[in-house]
Amino acid sequence: MRIVKSLLLLLTLLTAHSALSAKGPVVKGGTFYYNLGSTPTTLNPLSSSDAYASRVQAYILESLLDRDVETYDWKPGLATSWKVSKDGLKFDFVLREGVKWHDGKPLTVEDVKFSFDAIVHPKNIYKTAHSKSYYENISKVEITGKNSIRFHVKNKYYRNFDVAAGLTVVPKHIYEDVKQAKKRKLNKTLVGSGAYILKKFKRGKGITLVANKKWWGHSLKNRKTENNFNKVFLRFIKDSTIAIQRLEKGDLDFNSLSAEEFVKKTKGSKWGKSVFKVKTKNKSPKGYGFIGWNMRSPLFSSKNTRKALYHLVNRGEMINKFRYGYSLPATGPVYLQSEYANQTVKAVDFNPKAALKLLRAEGWKDTDGDMVLDKMIDGKKVKFSFTILEPSKEFVKYLTMFKEDAKKAGIEVKIKFIEWNSFIKALDERNFDAVRLGWSGGSVDWDPKQVWHSSSADNKGSNFVGYKNTSVDKWIDDARFTLDKKKRKVILNKVFKQIAEDYPYVFLFNDKYLFYGHSKRMGREKDTYTYGVGLERWWITK
Repeated sequence: MRIVKSLLLLLTLLTAHSALSAKGPVVKGGTFYYNLGSTPTTLNPLSSSDAYASRVQAYILESLLDRDVETYDWKPGLATSWKVSKDGLKFDFVLREGVKWHDGKPLTVEDVKFSFDAIVHPKNIYKTAHSKSYYENISKVEITGKNSIRFHVKNKYYRNFDVAAGLTVVPKHIYEDVKQAKKRKLNKTLVGSGAYILKKFKRGKGITLVANKKWWGHSLKNRKTENNFNKVFLRFIKDSTIAIQRLEKGDLDFNSLSAEEFVKKTKGSKWGKSVFKVKTKNKSPKGYGFIGWNMRSPLFSSKNTRKALYHLVNRGEMINKFRYGYSLPATGPVYLQSEYANQTVKAVDFNPKAALKLLRAEGWKDTDGDMVLDKMIDGKKVKFSFTILEPSKEFVKYLTMFKEDAKKAGIEVKIKFIEWNSFIKALDERNFDAVRLGWSGGSVDWDPKQVWHSSSADNKGSNFVGYKNTSVDKWIDDARFTLDKKKRKVILNKVFKQIAEDYPYVFLFNDKYLFYGHSKRMGREKDTYTYGVGLERWWITK
């Protein structure tokens, strides 16, 4: 299981007709070309935390159980059966026999135990701080037999079973020795048990995966229509214009599109004939983009100052100009369509007058006539000037609009485009004024702890903006041990509202639809399943 940092993957829209869906018998073979978008920071499954690595790992690594993309129910994965004790404090799993790692060594219960122990290691030697909060309620993993393993639970956290079932299993013999792991350069290699084997990682170009002919799923009737390609080539095309051109040429079979890309860049004789675009909806968790303020900085320590900055972001114009009306202004820390979103919280409006009033009340004024606000902080005159780190060139235009509106209010905003690996390093080191990025959707059942609890603010946790609120901490902790979903929703509604009204982020947009483009040769049963597009069920038509 992994909640991952990601650039918000902006998808796009289809015309009145749906893309052709090539139905018929599933065909095995061929090479699937997918645009990953950027080079993963590292492929090491213990320390990685970005969406690019997660996508690669999904082809190669496996968990004890799998989610069904249509029903969201758990189904057998590396484990063939499972049992929950009557008191809900023990989960027993029986491993599938005969599964081997891609290097030929057998997968054992020792690997499962190590995968858990590495995440919760007290000295964080495997750099797993971003994942620890999910596993803290599991006291230990115990080997109970040759193919059986038991998870012992400390407290009745409502997602305990999901956490155990979704544990990504990694090979102990590869990752246990940290020093040896460094020598093996595990940032660019990956050994798993899944349907695809990593063959080549060429930085700046792409990753080549080849089918694992010995994958256990090939012999099961209910898995025979999954993982149908002989090869998967994951390209690292950052420029959306180039990616669309490659899609049109047939160099890509799948690519995400933004609304702007759809309207402006997906025209021509090939669209609707050899390349198609899809507008669809599903119930998968949706991500959101944001501008996050480093709350350790005196510039952003005041809630009113953060609210003033929010009032200077013209999201309505951004949606109309760049997203063609296919997004809604986000209101808080989970997507609007989620049952955990507090619907009483309204979007912060674009209101420069309200912003100036708040700034004046906080003591900000232009004392030297240079058109930039300033005030005395700790005995020194400080100008209201800061830099936003931006890892996507596509999003710079949004920040440029904010920059111009902020300038009119006397605030100097600088925009610095930064390469992804350097960006992640700046987050981990808390070395930034402000950042623009996004969170992926995570789980259907929202647990805010990883991002919003005070305990996640340090040790390279995901609360990199340093948000701390004791009431929110208490509510998050209470919600985690509230098994009754209705009662838990009431608590998490309070969490949502409080975070939204503390303004640690400018919550940007929630998309209404899911959009993608694909080549004609793609065989698909449908545009999307209930909880995901279901690329693992696609095939190449003959």
